[in-house]
Amino acid sequence: MPRPSAPLLSPDIIGAAGLALVRDGQPFGVNAIARRLGVRPSSLYNHVEGMDGIVELMRGRLVEDYRVVPDGGSWDRFVVDLLRAQRRMYADHPQLVPLLIGKTITHPAVIAAYDDLATVLVDGGFAESQVLTVIAIIDAFAIGFGLDLASPDDVWDPGESTRTLGRILEDSERGDARADRTFDLGVELLIDSLRALLGVRPASSP
Repeated sequence: MPRPSAPLLSPDIIGAAGLALVRDGQPFGVNAIARRLGVRPSSLYNHVEGMDGIVELMRGRLVEDYRVVPDGGSWDRFVVDLLRAQRRMYADHPQLVPLLIGKTITHPAVIAAYDDLATVLVDGGFAESQVLTVIAIIDAFAIGFGLDLASPDDVWDPGESTRTLGRILEDSERGDARADRTFDLGVELLIDSLRALLGVRPASSP
């Protein structure tokens, strides 16, 4: 019998299978991934180090799918482009956020993406002592607004119990229109704040 032209299992195949389950809204776990790939769960452990290893493979695949590569432009344009891509990434996979949070990042593609961001910030004039703080702010911003984009069209349903919120909601935008307007304002505020950190006068948003 001829050997198969491609290996049945590899880290990339396992990570892709995990992401496919999440995107399909199916239960996620080692057993579910094994069933999708038609192998025994124990076979996965020849290629990954437990569930944490699988999650890290999925993180790497996500970042590769939504990667923004520096093109030599300004730091603020790169940060805006990165935020838009990561917001979309988290909005498309909100159920993955609890799995990703709290796990040390080791995947080479993800480390390379963070290195790109750190390099762009340093080249843009940020002190190296500031860079990790700025990266953490950007991460929190992208996760928060990604989850906001994934929220129901009606985030609040106050009924008749409020003095102000209910009245404001009557004429407010809903769904993606509300989320996009909120994100755009947040981006403007964040970029102006980062410019201020550099001692640069606020300018029109990139």
